[in-house]
Amino acid sequence: MLKDQDRIFTNLYGMHDRSLKGAQARGHWDGTAAIIQKGRDWIIDTMKASGLRGRGGAGFPTGLKWSFMPKESDGRPAYLVVNADESEPGTCKDREIMRHDPHTLIEGCLIASFAMNANACYIYIRGEYIREREALQAAIDEAYDAGMLGKNAAKSGWDFDLYLHHGAGAYICGEETALIESLEGKKGMPRMKPPFPAGAGLYGCPTTVNNVESIAVVPTILRRGPEWFAGFGRPNNAGTKLFAISGHVNNPCVVEESMSISFEELIDKHCGGIRGGWDNLKAVIPGGSSVPCVRGENMRDAIMDFDALKEKGSSLGTAAVIVMDNSTDMIKAIWRLSKFYKHESCGQCTPCREGTGWMMRVMDRLVQGNASVEEIDMLFDVTKQVEGHTICALGDAAAWPIQGLIKNFRDEIEDRIKGRAIAAE
Repeated sequence: MLKDQDRIFTNLYGMHDRSLKGAQARGHWDGTAAIIQKGRDWIIDTMKASGLRGRGGAGFPTGLKWSFMPKESDGRPAYLVVNADESEPGTCKDREIMRHDPHTLIEGCLIASFAMNANACYIYIRGEYIREREALQAAIDEAYDAGMLGKNAAKSGWDFDLYLHHGAGAYICGEETALIESLEGKKGMPRMKPPFPAGAGLYGCPTTVNNVESIAVVPTILRRGPEWFAGFGRPNNAGTKLFAISGHVNNPCVVEESMSISFEELIDKHCGGIRGGWDNLKAVIPGGSSVPCVRGENMRDAIMDFDALKEKGSSLGTAAVIVMDNSTDMIKAIWRLSKFYKHESCGQCTPCREGTGWMMRVMDRLVQGNASVEEIDMLFDVTKQVEGHTICALGDAAAWPIQGLIKNFRDEIEDRIKGRAIAAE
């Protein structure tokens, strides 16, 4: 169980003052200039040593990502872009940071931008986040007024500007290159890689795109030291992490916990247990809607980190834990996700544009049991034709929930088809 003194987000529930004064009273913005004066290499090396992996889903080592940025400018400016387009169904952790603890993010933007030689940073916030945008913009204005942003930001000798850009509510703009396209005023459609954003990103300049949580934890790691952060979780899965638990638990919540906490402890300590007890647990989606589900009995002993959930055939993703009890119609639940991905596909790649609609229509019939048993394997084949054959990962995100359903709950699909056939006779 994470101790209170080790929490990075000290105002996650909005119980305290979220203003600059309140943030400073809780230890944020403390010695920011001194951190910056230690230099870029020190910051990047410290981030590498901390073992922080990206909190947006893919889990790429953050310090390593920063080190891809060019050391010397070739005349082009560099940019940091913060991905606050939190549109993955089930995920609602960055939202809490932006509305209750915005200064953790703002200070992180300043330090991270300095480390990558960027004098400007853009936060791209999800279109539906109206109140979050207001809270974050108020915090940015306050930081400017106090001299924490702008010329000689926080008296560090570094000039830094921070812009908040409001999206229009498209899931695809959470993909880093589609986000960059949208920031430039174009249609949010993913770009081919290479070039990667570190070579040519926003306006063709070196750019790093990081998730809100990845940036917001940076100042605390630099203040308390990489060993402190690496002391939580198993090797290669370091640090504290925000978990967003929703669905059939007695007390759904967002909580900051140590990585590699057991699923059982997470649910029992923070969520008051599974609704109707542990025997009532049917399935869990451990990392946001795009990762495969895991059967309840396999999830009981799971460890919540990148490597352990991979062994379970799923992924930690954004750590948005969706819990489903025995009252859930699994086929219908996954059909609902396939409908979401069909709706959000940008239509650029044929396998995704055609495949998401095709998969949803087959899922439609499976919900009713209005299909033949052979179609289950055919559907699985189609997910394999979509997965890995698209420019961005939306194709994979649409395929994986269905693959998880077929692998884990095939018996249910077959029973429904047979039940329908018997009823028809």
